[in-house]
Amino acid sequence: MLTRKQHELLGFIQARLEETGVSPSFEEMKDALDLKSKSGVHRLISALEERGFIRRLPNRARALEVIRQPEDAVAAVGAKKPASPPSIKMPETTPQPANDVIEIPLHGRIAAGVPIEAMEDYQTLPVPAALLGAGDHFALEVSGDSMIEAGIFDGDYALVKRTDTARDGEIVVALVRDEEATLKYLRRESGRVRLDPANAAYEAQVYDANEVRVQGKLAGLLRRYN
Repeated sequence: MLTRKQHELLGFIQARLEETGVSPSFEEMKDALDLKSKSGVHRLISALEERGFIRRLPNRARALEVIRQPEDAVAAVGAKKPASPPSIKMPETTPQPANDVIEIPLHGRIAAGVPIEAMEDYQTLPVPAALLGAGDHFALEVSGDSMIEAGIFDGDYALVKRTDTARDGEIVVALVRDEEATLKYLRRESGRVRLDPANAAYEAQVYDANEVRVQGKLAGLLRRYN
């Protein structure tokens, strides 16, 4: 069953698609649902996508498709076209550029060389929505050069999908002994965890399995050119 906000957003997207053929922008969805930030819209869209109600069309920043409606909505209208939820405010339709940006938490700097203390306090970082897929994301500023052979440089912003599981060979944010965080390739061998750098000048870090917790896996990078 969908939450009220998820139900409202699904109805708003469907109504806008039927009216204009173009999915609404994140700003329009935020205003329509009286949300305080676009990150709330992103979470709702991710939840609808994970439940199979909508899907994102590839290679387009503003492209959502409604796959199905909730059973109660379909039963209520007796046809595939559901009524728009009455609480939705329909903003004026104006052409919008395909440049939706959302704010995700920025959790300080993370070492790509040796582990540094995990940062709990955070600001936010504006990120093009097209760079993120489904799920909850956060960003970390990279410090160090041990991942340069993977194309990750000092000062880059690592965009991380929050998860506590990862496959061998994936680049993860690993929390070591509940106090230090690092960005490395994850490997498991003989009941231990190996965190591999992508720089021949650095050695792998090996820990007991219970000393390492996966906090997320790399989903993308942002780089600023000054």
